[in-house]
Amino acid sequence: MLPIQTFLSLAKKHVSDAKLVVIGNEAADLDSMASSIVYAYLRNLQVPGLFVLPLMVIPREDFILRTEALYVFKEANIDLDDVIFIDELDLDKIMEQAALVLVDHNKLAGDLKKFDSQVVTILDHHRDEGLYKTASPRIVEPVGSTTSLVAREFFTSGIEVSRDVAVLLGGTILLDTVNLADDAGRVTELDKEIAARVLPLCPLPQQKFFDTVQKEKFNVAGLSTNDLLRKDYKESQLGTVKCGIASALLPVEQWAEIDNDLASGFAKFAAGRTLDLLLSMNAYTNPEFNRNLVIFCKSKDAHDQLLTYLQENELDLTPLDCPAQKQSDSGFITFYRQGNIGISRKKLQPLLADFYK
Repeated sequence: MLPIQTFLSLAKKHVSDAKLVVIGNEAADLDSMASSIVYAYLRNLQVPGLFVLPLMVIPREDFILRTEALYVFKEANIDLDDVIFIDELDLDKIMEQAALVLVDHNKLAGDLKKFDSQVVTILDHHRDEGLYKTASPRIVEPVGSTTSLVAREFFTSGIEVSRDVAVLLGGTILLDTVNLADDAGRVTELDKEIAARVLPLCPLPQQKFFDTVQKEKFNVAGLSTNDLLRKDYKESQLGTVKCGIASALLPVEQWAEIDNDLASGFAKFAAGRTLDLLLSMNAYTNPEFNRNLVIFCKSKDAHDQLLTYLQENELDLTPLDCPAQKQSDSGFITFYRQGNIGISRKKLQPLLADFYK
């Protein structure tokens, strides 16, 4: 059977011949990237000779910010020179002859929306936006990790899962479900079933594998505020409000120590993307799992209205005493401890969509 690394090498050589492009969401986290590569590989195995292109929807230079992906890809023997990033090709030209597969999202955003009519397949675990009804398969299920859905397609097809594929699948599932922990509120029976099949194929025991991936994910050494905000970032248009949500992996207090002018960093990031609203959902373990929320709005009135709505929807926000909290001509920023740790970005986005519709 064709090794996954050989598939990636061939895919890069035949970029201009691609008939199917597989992309994850704009945050390009490990789930999106691993799902893109593994599902593209599966489709190529199912239809030999079909040129399938797994595409990372971030510039190559941004990949170094995905520290957990760097580790998992290395463990899976993936040569990064053969991974293809969106700034390395002419996607418009490729899409003149190709169809599109969405993994880890079910709604195109930004510049990619122009390819709406070319979506033919979806595998995702977010809220179903009800689009692309003719896609086949069209799988949108609330599992912990999209890679669980991809793995199920592998097993359903009767295709053997290699050691390197198992590393991509297993490492991602463990990270997305916090080591299959029920109390984290993410894992489902399918995640557990898939993990039970792929983890024995991985070179590290489950706990050590999870601990290592988790450690790499939270490795923020040397990152600036701009880096931390763009490391895992999603943007959407909510009615008239342009909203960006970052996922940062450190406590607000630590962030303020790294950057003593945090407010300016948020204001500059928001201005550069013409955002009306910028949120950072900070998740970290110390020693238990915690969440912080940073809210940056153009005005205090807009901030106060949003804060009231979030409290009504049980985020359980408690103000944090942070010297960076202030109002300026650029906007108003505040910092909170989020008591309801079950509200992740995936769950917050639909709440915001309802508020701003």
